[in-house]
Amino acid sequence: MIDPLKARLDKLRKSTESAKRRANLYNEINKMNQGPNTSSLGSLQKAPAPGKKLQKIGFLMLWVPEPTGVTCAIGGPMIVAGRYLEKKYNSATIHDIGHETKNALSSINDFKNSII
Repeated sequence: MIDPLKARLDKLRKSTESAKRRANLYNEINKMNQGPNTSSLGSLQKAPAPGKKLQKIGFLMLWVPEPTGVTCAIGGPMIVAGRYLEKKYNSATIHDIGHETKNALSSINDFKNSII
């Protein structure tokens, strides 16, 4: 009979080895060409979020005390544009995709366990 703890440990070892191989592969690709590969790999780790930046600037402009009210007139549309860009453009990274995959698998397992 296979011990469940040993099976889980083997599974963790395999996933650790896979992560190390992937990290080494990214490192070797990065060493080959420092130009476009570096920016591509960097965008996988940290995605740009133009919508959030516009929203933050819009909120700052909205709350800045100014007698003419120009910043209030500019801040509102910037907030709306930031919300639109946040919905339109996806700023997901590999980290986010891993979390969503984990959540989906746990909900599938919960559904499966509730049926059985």
